[in-house]
Amino acid sequence: MQDEDGKHRLPQNEVVAIKGELVGLMISVPSNIQYQLGDAIGVIADSDFWERWDTLIDELVSRLTPENPKTNNGVLQVAHSIFKRWRPLYRSDPLFTEINHVLGKFGRPFLSLVESTDRLIGVHQSDQKTLQQLFVTLNLIVKLFYDLSVQDLPPIFEDSLPAITSLLHKYLTYENNLLYTDDDSDPGPLEHVKAGILEVLELWVQKYEDAFGEHVGQFIGSSWNLLTTVGPEIKYDRLVSKALQFLTAVTSSTEHVQAFNDESTLSQVVERVLLPNLRLRDSDMELFEDEPIEFIRRDLEGSDSDTRRRAATDFLRQLMAKFEAMVSRVVLRYIDHYLSEYAQSPGTNWKAKDTAIYLYSAIAAKGTITASQGVTITNNFADVVDFFQKNVARDLIADKGIESILKVDAIKYLYTFRSQITAAQWREAFPLLVKHLDSPDYVIYTYAAIALERTMALGNTTRQPVIGRAEVESLSAQLLQHLFGLIESNTEPRKLQENEFLMRCIMRVLIVIREGMLPVVDHILPHFVNITQISSLNPSNPRFNYYLFEAIGAFIRFTAPSQPEKIESGLYPPFATVLQTDVQEFVPYIFQLFAALLEANPSGSLSEYIISLIPPILNPAPWASKGNVPALVRLLSAIIPRGVTEITQSDQLETLLGLFQQLVATKTNETYGFELLECIVNNFAPSALEKYYVPILQVLLTRLQNSKTDTFALRFVRLYHFVSAKDDQGLGADFFINIAEQVQSGVFVPLYLNIILPDTQRLLRPLDRKTAVISLTKTLTDSTAFADKYKKGWAFTCEALLKLLENPPVPPNSDDVIIEQDPDDMSFGVGFTQLTTIRRPGRDQWPEVTDVKKWVGEYVRAADVRHKGRIAEFAQDRLSPDARPAFAAYMQ
Repeated sequence: MQDEDGKHRLPQNEVVAIKGELVGLMISVPSNIQYQLGDAIGVIADSDFWERWDTLIDELVSRLTPENPKTNNGVLQVAHSIFKRWRPLYRSDPLFTEINHVLGKFGRPFLSLVESTDRLIGVHQSDQKTLQQLFVTLNLIVKLFYDLSVQDLPPIFEDSLPAITSLLHKYLTYENNLLYTDDDSDPGPLEHVKAGILEVLELWVQKYEDAFGEHVGQFIGSSWNLLTTVGPEIKYDRLVSKALQFLTAVTSSTEHVQAFNDESTLSQVVERVLLPNLRLRDSDMELFEDEPIEFIRRDLEGSDSDTRRRAATDFLRQLMAKFEAMVSRVVLRYIDHYLSEYAQSPGTNWKAKDTAIYLYSAIAAKGTITASQGVTITNNFADVVDFFQKNVARDLIADKGIESILKVDAIKYLYTFRSQITAAQWREAFPLLVKHLDSPDYVIYTYAAIALERTMALGNTTRQPVIGRAEVESLSAQLLQHLFGLIESNTEPRKLQENEFLMRCIMRVLIVIREGMLPVVDHILPHFVNITQISSLNPSNPRFNYYLFEAIGAFIRFTAPSQPEKIESGLYPPFATVLQTDVQEFVPYIFQLFAALLEANPSGSLSEYIISLIPPILNPAPWASKGNVPALVRLLSAIIPRGVTEITQSDQLETLLGLFQQLVATKTNETYGFELLECIVNNFAPSALEKYYVPILQVLLTRLQNSKTDTFALRFVRLYHFVSAKDDQGLGADFFINIAEQVQSGVFVPLYLNIILPDTQRLLRPLDRKTAVISLTKTLTDSTAFADKYKKGWAFTCEALLKLLENPPVPPNSDDVIIEQDPDDMSFGVGFTQLTTIRRPGRDQWPEVTDVKKWVGEYVRAADVRHKGRIAEFAQDRLSPDARPAFAAYMQ
């Protein structure tokens, strides 16, 4: 592990010893332990490979052997743990330096190992135990082919491409009964190797067509043969998906797609490849009934990229993109066939209709399907509303006699094509979806919640909601009753948190109806208290809990300003319990929500509840978790304006300043340190802070000198202007100069000229630039030091002000749109997750200043009168000829 400066936290001799033992240990332990060790090696490699661990590749190569698969598997697992880090990275010179370092040492021994492994497989083809070990080796080899070529095709691979592709083709078509498993749901070593080969082929088709193109043809035929012969068992799902994804990549090539440019061929593709993988299987229905939440997640969220249905759909859409008219004719014939088959016997042939709806949805959609809008463009032949009215709507409307999966299909169709449906049509469909929340079927009511939530978030081209607030508000009591009831129907903590889609729908209802929830506060509050208490016993679903706290955030935002005591007293007990029992997953959310409660009632005095929170949050323990820091600073920033008296009487000011010093000392938390300091300076009287200002500035100047970061410098400049502009509160430029000169005589001039003035122009936030304008203006008009001592500095300050005013800061628009975080984003839940329903707006210390140019003119003219013409005199004597007219414009 490293600190922020990239230094090891362990002694160097221990680091060297650990690295020296890892490869040998990896070879000696069982395979299940190898995976865990591989992850540990990957973490070390992130910080040290390759420059601080330049012996590793030599050691790996030295341990490769032509005869011992167990040893080779350990070595290859280490290599894969390191090289797979390259997969998501952007191209860069340091990355390619690392890859070239690896290829220069590892490339030829790796290809030699490929040859020897192939030879051993032939020798041991009747020895099941050895063969299985060798296929573990082969699987790792295939993974390394992907790792080593993910950024660029290595020249050593390109030179050997005929031999490599021949070997890959050999094992894509390889059969050996000793490698099959009896378990229909568990892939065997052969399935893993073949799926990995297809993944490599897909990469090479997509990125290296020039080099690989001539070898593609043999794999197209083999993939086709695989897809038409493999069974429907679950163990083949990944293999089938990878084969379909490979063909999708192939058909994106203008040259290779011509193999499908024939209606008869396309009919064969649809009938023999696509339809078998689009139809619902018995295993799908078992998942629907036994694990409905897993069925929904796979089907809806895009997490099903390795499912047959998703891969077949992507292949079909790729063919549509190339041959829209031809594919449409072929597929529509099958759709009509399946609809006719259903019409003959609806009770028994419901799967035929499911296939028809799925097929139509697949070919009607064009382009990217977005999370916010669904399908935004349809293909030329498609009339999605007409198809819905003729074939789907009756399943949504009927109270009984419809198979559950067809109800789901109808809801999902609305969800998928929500942007194609008019507002008037949605007003008819919306209550029907609400009614389906009352369904006893888990998948039906969950899909209804999903469709409702996305529809409530849907806007038209002018960003107006398709379903207005009034319509949602009229149904909100019914909606919330259903949704809370469904969540709380099972109070076992894990089951209660299982269905994040229901909680997301609650969140959306509250965001839409806003203050419309005030009449039902007494109904909503107990549900949130109960769900928080139960979930805190065993947090198990981060998505559910995120939406829970976003929903509570919306509840606080729109109800606490008018009912602060009720909301605070109601939510305090479960929130306090979370803090007392240190439920780490919830604590950063709770700190944010406490802050929002305080911010909703800024003029009120602190309640006993909140006063009791101050000592524990000033303790070091909660600050030890990085994820707590932003929320704790926000909470303290909400407490301080109302708690100055309590903090002073309890001698807690020094503790606050100690926290500032601790935060500002680290690159990770320096921003939060400044935020806390600005809050302290803004709320405590200068007399209370008098003895601390010199040590505070010493701390900041030491960081500036020894370990300045760009962020730190800009925050320091922002702090300077914040203090300089507050001359009416006993601060101001002269106050700052006096403190700086106490720290070190003469330090202010280089600080001002080399950091403050240049970096002022780099401030980006409008409120920061506005503060700088006010600061510089007041320096010109009222600073004694700049008037008498820093005469050149007065001119430099004026020029900096004029430059800022060339692009005057404009107050940001009050955009009240709430866009929640994406829990599927890779960074979600890592450290701190901000609740967007209670996102704190930027604080404008001077709201009365709306037009800064006008304010500057009025202020300098008034100051010139106040100082008996001194400002105009300074401008004439000190400014350059170029600057005088620009400043004179503000004096008139």
